[in-house]
Amino acid sequence: MEKTGTIKGGEFIVRDITAEEVFIPEEFDEEQQMIAQTCDDFLQAEVLPILDRIDAQEEGLMRSLLEKAGEFGLLGIPVPEQYDGFEQSFVTNQLASEKMGAGYSFAVAYSCHTGIGSMPILYYGNEEQKQKYLPKLAVGEWIGAYCLTEPGAGSDANSGTTKAVLSEDGKHYILNGQKMWITNGGFADVFTVFAKIDNDRVLSAFIVEKSFSGISFNPEEKKMGIKGSSTRQIFFNDCKVPVENMLGARGKGFRIALNILHMGRIKLGGNVIGAAKHAITQSVNYANERKQFGALISSFGSIKQKLAEQVIKTFALESAVYRASKNVDEEVEMNQQECSKEQAMVIAYGQFAVEAAILKVFGSETLDYVVDEAVQICGGMGYSSEMPVERGYRDSRINRIFEGTNEINRILVIDTLLKRGAKKEFDLFSEAENIVNKLDDYLDSDPATQDYYSRKKFFIGNFKKLALSLIHLVSEKFQRKLMFEQEILNSLADIIMNLYVAESLMLRVEKLESKNGIGNIGLFKDILDVFVFDAAALMRKSAQDVLYSTEAMDETDKFLKAIDYFTTKDGVNTRDARRRIADKLIEDNVYKF
Repeated sequence: MEKTGTIKGGEFIVRDITAEEVFIPEEFDEEQQMIAQTCDDFLQAEVLPILDRIDAQEEGLMRSLLEKAGEFGLLGIPVPEQYDGFEQSFVTNQLASEKMGAGYSFAVAYSCHTGIGSMPILYYGNEEQKQKYLPKLAVGEWIGAYCLTEPGAGSDANSGTTKAVLSEDGKHYILNGQKMWITNGGFADVFTVFAKIDNDRVLSAFIVEKSFSGISFNPEEKKMGIKGSSTRQIFFNDCKVPVENMLGARGKGFRIALNILHMGRIKLGGNVIGAAKHAITQSVNYANERKQFGALISSFGSIKQKLAEQVIKTFALESAVYRASKNVDEEVEMNQQECSKEQAMVIAYGQFAVEAAILKVFGSETLDYVVDEAVQICGGMGYSSEMPVERGYRDSRINRIFEGTNEINRILVIDTLLKRGAKKEFDLFSEAENIVNKLDDYLDSDPATQDYYSRKKFFIGNFKKLALSLIHLVSEKFQRKLMFEQEILNSLADIIMNLYVAESLMLRVEKLESKNGIGNIGLFKDILDVFVFDAAALMRKSAQDVLYSTEAMDETDKFLKAIDYFTTKDGVNTRDARRRIADKLIEDNVYKF
């Protein structure tokens, strides 16, 4: 696995990456920090003091908050200046998403508007469409929404039945159908709507204004969480859409939907960081106030373990999110030499589809863990609606369903890797075969004389060899039927997800140590040590599940030895490491990692 040229999406599995090649959050520049502070200030002043009113869906409140965000320039961060935006990088856009992620239901409305509500027009609209819609969306005069899901078309989006028929005079498409789970549906002005023209096999996309005739709405959905988010079913009954409002070409809607989902997945990975950090701060605040048995509960080992693990998972997620986000920016810069920036963005999202799916799954499951432990740390009070962690717990659950379920995304990780390997975009299958053929040689190698980071790289390199050897095994065993073995795909995806995050975390810590005056590096090494130690055990279990599920009887012993070896790691005193991490959090009484 050697370093060659610009990194491709998914290529991390066959290529060694250096710390110099990754971006870390500690490298945010002054302008990015100012934008982040503006987002923080907005939430503190406008959103967090009125969460109950937001959840009660007070008439006009959420829309007014989005309009205020527009006045602060927070809706136009990714929009080009010519359309009244600020045209910031994807990393900056991701940072704003992270900060707004602490805003509960507002975060959902904000993410919808600035992402799937506006970006389809930026990326796929013609110049006339961009000039008409983007300036109003960028400043909050108009609010955007996205209409893809139908009662019978969820994960299988292309099975939607909404129809579009050209009018006799050729001036309009007549839309008929039903869309559901439409975020911002109750107050949006502009909808990106997907429908099939005539008897087309695939979707087309249309820009539909609320003012068009033939649109009606069901009442607001009653939901488990994100109660302040407007979610409605929308009906199109002979809705007349001007032909010039087709978005992109006929039959390209499904491709638009897929690429927008890639964007949504990687942005969700950033969004949940903000929510997780907010919940960690709430956890430690309570632990530093609550006394039992004559002592603050923050002094108890069990509570410290929970606090530390919240930090470890969140810090690791953050490392992976900004690594991938910078890769997107680098891909955009490279592709802009041959196409427009908008086209380059679409290409970049597709290029990093594997990483986007990983971040969506790992991020949503990290936040679920963090808010669950936040409730547990608060005990009985955590279950009371008087405590903010109760809201965070309920709001978190949707993230494992948003932007394609985690089940779909786990399969997508493997499917995309295999397809790119088959196209020889990188050397997946020959590298995998080579590892299997040399298993005996690998089992004799020993990292004992290497320094700290060399050892970590050795172990993470072995995690990659583990994933590749299993890819070879199951590809040979199941061939074209592999995509029907979803349990095996899930286990493989978990291995790849954990090794990607572990590598991202390692590279961040290594780069931090190369910088002068960056905090307590020993603490960051504690985070890395515990994460790698735990990830190795998770990968070992997943790998054994894969092996025994293939029923590769002739090769079981050989692969069992390989699994044991490839998941070897240094021993870690996890108790003391977690206590040091927790003590820092307890001292600060706020997430500051």
